[in-house]
Amino acid sequence: MKRALLGADDLFPADRESTHWPGRFEMLDGSRVFVRDTPAVAPGAEPALFVHGLGGSSTNWTDLAGLLAGRLDGQAIDLPGFGRSEPARSYSLAAFADRVIRWIEHSGRGPVHLFGNSLGGAISVRVAGTRPDLVRTLTLVSPAMPFLDPRRSTQSRVLPLLAIPRGEWLAMRFLARITPEEMANQIITTCFADPARVSERRRREAIEEIRIRYELDHYVPAYLGSLRGLVSSFLRAYLPGSGSLWRIASRITAPTLVIGGRQDQLVDIRVAPAVARAIPDSRLLILDQVGHVAQMEVPRVVARAAVAVLDELRVPPAARPPRVRRVSGVGQHGSARVAPA
Repeated sequence: MKRALLGADDLFPADRESTHWPGRFEMLDGSRVFVRDTPAVAPGAEPALFVHGLGGSSTNWTDLAGLLAGRLDGQAIDLPGFGRSEPARSYSLAAFADRVIRWIEHSGRGPVHLFGNSLGGAISVRVAGTRPDLVRTLTLVSPAMPFLDPRRSTQSRVLPLLAIPRGEWLAMRFLARITPEEMANQIITTCFADPARVSERRRREAIEEIRIRYELDHYVPAYLGSLRGLVSSFLRAYLPGSGSLWRIASRITAPTLVIGGRQDQLVDIRVAPAVARAIPDSRLLILDQVGHVAQMEVPRVVARAAVAVLDELRVPPAARPPRVRRVSGVGQHGSARVAPA
């Protein structure tokens, strides 16, 4: 495990909010998957794939993908049952990983620079550990890797629904009493360390996306099914056998960047360092004043860290400059603050 570096901030365009990148439906193994493209703006860009977290969608990568368009030709997918993609029969972690693998194969863009947040991070670990031929580099933002203390996640409030036969019905009744505006505020408060970083435009977009979710009969079953699959992977990780996510992580060969927010309310802050220790060629970045979705809360910092990994791979090891101290804080406008390791 190494400490992460940051690329220069002036490599990126001035702060501006992009509209969501255009998307399209594609048929994949008989089911429709929704994909958003962030076309490269410079020659020589390499393919990248972005995988969102539980309850999220491809729009979670709008700002980061835009910042990286000078280096990466990005695609962000909606996982089955989320965003605009059709539901699936299975929401296990293995089924999600197989879906991502099939998309990389189907698109013919592999190997890709793979990015995953939360559930998408756990999925990406499984993809990179089982199909190293498809992954050039791996970036994990608050990956939902196994931890056994549910008190360290606000998701623990939902766990009882997994054991109730009519859990989906109860969840739908609960949602019927909460307006999209209220739900958006709850999600932002949970996922962001500083909700003030969410602009009015992004807040309106979140409300509209939640309003669409309310109209989909499959959303709640997909959400609870995915959470059930994630919890199952947590339990399996500490049992013998090749299915353990920790064992899979130890087999990853791609250069990997692991990012954690110190104010993450959903994934135990101790997980990011554990993931970085498990993956042989890893770099760790811990950010103060940042929550669960660093790619949305401080996209410039995440972009700088990702570009540093890309630059590192271009330079022979003997010619690489000395490493700098870990970045553990973020300034008011998203600039990184370096603190002692």
